[in-house]
Amino acid sequence: MNREWTAQGGSRENAPLTSKRKLVHMSDSTQRMASDIDLMTEVAMLYYLENVTQEAIAKRFDLSRAKVSRLLKRARDEGIVEVRVLQHPAMNNELELALVERFQLDRALIAVDHSDPDTQRSAVASLVANYLNKTLSDGMIVAVGMGRNVGAVADNVFLPVTRNCTFVCAIGGSLKAGEYMNPDHICRRLALRFGGESESLYAPALVANPELRSILISNDTVRSTLDRARRADMALIGIGDMSENSNMVRMGWFSPQEIAQARLSGTVGDMMGYDFIDIHGQPAVNAIQGRVIGLTVQELFRIPDVVAIASENTKAAATLGALRSGVINTLATTVTNAHTILALDDATRKN
Repeated sequence: MNREWTAQGGSRENAPLTSKRKLVHMSDSTQRMASDIDLMTEVAMLYYLENVTQEAIAKRFDLSRAKVSRLLKRARDEGIVEVRVLQHPAMNNELELALVERFQLDRALIAVDHSDPDTQRSAVASLVANYLNKTLSDGMIVAVGMGRNVGAVADNVFLPVTRNCTFVCAIGGSLKAGEYMNPDHICRRLALRFGGESESLYAPALVANPELRSILISNDTVRSTLDRARRADMALIGIGDMSENSNMVRMGWFSPQEIAQARLSGTVGDMMGYDFIDIHGQPAVNAIQGRVIGLTVQELFRIPDVVAIASENTKAAATLGALRSGVINTLATTVTNAHTILALDDATRKN
């Protein structure tokens, strides 16, 4: 018995076979489309992954050269093939060497540029994660700052070697920072990736006044955690710029107007989220002076390997100031930032 569903949702029996023929026709069309996609994918894989020439591909599938060329173009147009032009590693090596020599660094980690900020951040963070994987050893202590760049390191650890390390918060937390940026959550994620332990700093990052900071700093629990952070073998810190989209504005530490005023007074950025500097690496006075619970720049000087991360290309001036402070041992940034930093250094160097 033939049955066809009507447009109103009912059915009638002994219906004509027209709809069945349409279904068969549609099925044939779908199969041909799937077959075309399979052919296009196979041609693209042979050409791009196995370096088979277009002429050889044409002979293998009994196609014309023009047909092969059209399939390869279609593969690019439809997103099956993505073509990326990367900077040659030798160019990055030259930039890394230039930064190391100019600023007396131990090392520089330079990532190629990406137009998408998240992809850019992941590229820089991957270099830092790989560096940790090669450098960490049992018993090491890593002091961890806050921010998106530091947080991205924990999310870009691949095939880690298990280490018996301790990741300890180097600054207090903030509810407005969220899990991704808070040092406590970053420490936990790093410990999970590397199989180590994490230690929380049970204190807010920013308090109302210096008197309250003094009280909390003297608390046994807070003092014990910060003491461990001060004894760290390595520190992971972010470099902040003075933009209206900065972490300080998002967390409510500064208003956009206060950030603009700080820029006018010569402040170019911060390290650890609160130690503000000018382009010459000198301390800059700000409204949260003496109100942050965490390691200071002076305490960072005592840590053997301070790894500073700046993925955004808006942070060249801030990164230059941080480099001139002398605190940084390892810099992780982008190709564009590296070029801009070197040019800015030439243009603003004091005689």
